[in-house]
Amino acid sequence: MNWAGFAAAEPALARTAEARFAAYTHHVLATLRKDGSPRTTGLEVRFLGGELWLGMMPGSLKALDLRRDARFALQANPGDGTGMGGGDVRITGRAVEVEDPETKAGYVKEVEPPEPFHLFRTELTEVVRTFVEDDAHLVLEIWQPGKPLRTVRRA
Repeated sequence: MNWAGFAAAEPALARTAEARFAAYTHHVLATLRKDGSPRTTGLEVRFLGGELWLGMMPGSLKALDLRRDARFALQANPGDGTGMGGGDVRITGRAVEVEDPETKAGYVKEVEPPEPFHLFRTELTEVVRTFVEDDAHLVLEIWQPGKPLRTVRRA
């Protein structure tokens, strides 16, 4: 499911996630190396036209990882750790490289990235928001396609 589908299913969680990612420019992307071990790198993300986009420099290791194995995890930048307004947000899914010149041109018009670049749209498999409620409970909101939003509270 793309970002628009998720936002239609869970608009409040989608707004919170977008706000967390908008709070900082750089976030952490996890991909899988050839040997299956994780690779974490910095990344800028964009929410445009109902999609969550991942743009990367040509030939970057993270782009090569995603070409080989599309699975990813994306963690919102926590900042200095003192003002996690909206909580912590993690998105997992599959990244699909976009080669279509018209789609890439539309992205360039909005974002003006340095060219050339790799562009991936995302298919979401999970969105998780973690936050503290009333200074007493850790709360996890967990969304997966086709399932109702699940909320877990831990004391």
